[in-house]
Amino acid sequence: MPRITKVYTRTGDDGTTALGGGQRLRKDALRIEAYGTVDELNSVIGVALVCGLESRLDFMLRRIQNELLHLGSDLCVLEEDKERMPVPQIESKHVEMLEDEIDFLQKDLEPLTNFILPGGAPGAAQLHIARTVCRRTERRLVSLASEERVGAHAIEYVNRLSDLFFVMCRIENADKGLADVTWDSRA
Repeated sequence: MPRITKVYTRTGDDGTTALGGGQRLRKDALRIEAYGTVDELNSVIGVALVCGLESRLDFMLRRIQNELLHLGSDLCVLEEDKERMPVPQIESKHVEMLEDEIDFLQKDLEPLTNFILPGGAPGAAQLHIARTVCRRTERRLVSLASEERVGAHAIEYVNRLSDLFFVMCRIENADKGLADVTWDSRA
């Protein structure tokens, strides 16, 4: 468990930051961009949580925020360093839990007959933002994985997570008595 005694270190003033294994990378490196976007996603979830979401969603999202810190630690330590520096990581059980939650929530929804637009209740709109930031996170992870190794379940986790956000948007609107906002292809 990290012990943070000082918020600023001044070591990043040269445009670099340290990985968990001590290596220094430029702050715009693919790896830093990837876990920085994970951090952004976690903040977006925090905003959704203050919108007063349906209780099942609230519970799931608080767990997901912790899992995103797992993903951040997974990404801030190089794969070759993980044997000597075990850190929390995203595992298959995390992906399976997301799939179970999608199936659990989706059984309460009508099948889709059209594309959904972001909107509806404030919480649903915020969850749509989480969904799109999650998709950006996935793109950053794919870019990183094309250059170097990443955790075995990182990409599939964020892929499934964006699907869960989509279902959560629909649940939140239904809970607030609002219909899905649908695309008008003739507009």
